[in-house]
Amino acid sequence: MMLPVQAAASATSLPQTVQAQYEVTLNGAPVGIMHDHYEARDGRYRIVSETHATGILALVQRRPARVVSSGEVHATGLRPLSFEATRGNDSRRIAAEFDWKNRTLTLAHDGRSETLPLPGGTQDRLSALYQFMFIGADRLRDISFAMTNGRKLDQYRYTLGSDSALDTPLGRMAVIHLVKRHAPGETATEIWLARDRSLLPVRMRIIEDDGSRYEQTLLKLDTGAAAAP
Repeated sequence: MMLPVQAAASATSLPQTVQAQYEVTLNGAPVGIMHDHYEARDGRYRIVSETHATGILALVQRRPARVVSSGEVHATGLRPLSFEATRGNDSRRIAAEFDWKNRTLTLAHDGRSETLPLPGGTQDRLSALYQFMFIGADRLRDISFAMTNGRKLDQYRYTLGSDSALDTPLGRMAVIHLVKRHAPGETATEIWLARDRSLLPVRMRIIEDDGSRYEQTLLKLDTGAAAAP
């Protein structure tokens, strides 16, 4: 049975803060280091993700790419209210505003804005990675949800992949491997979640329609005090 992301909350206590560091590669070559900071307190959350270019790319990309998601924490998980992203030296802002009362999503990019209907359980591309914490591992066999990157709103559906363990810089970890269902020519996405680390992402792989392969792999992970959602 296909389950929407917001259908179930984990009964396990969850961290109030998460500090994570990832190596980012393009076609196997290191291109950046990503730093994530997640904090949830008093019914609110905020996630900040900054990616600093490394190697030759750092010579031309001096400013980090920055993504921020903030909103509310409910029993069913994260409910974004705002999302924004900037890309390194490009100062143009991409943003999304979630109006849950009126069920509308306003996207702003490239000097224009548009308003769309807001499906229940919609995530942004940053909150989606931390929403898995609120879903029990046994509920991840087949899940679907709407997600925005600030430019568009897409429907995502993930099913279980074959991997049950993964070698990482932090050692071998038991994982849940999720694979996005996609049509030929669409972006392929895989996510590996740590079973013993609150279902936080260990690795993510994105393969674009032109064959470009992006990966982020966990290098460091620190979690703060836990609190039941």
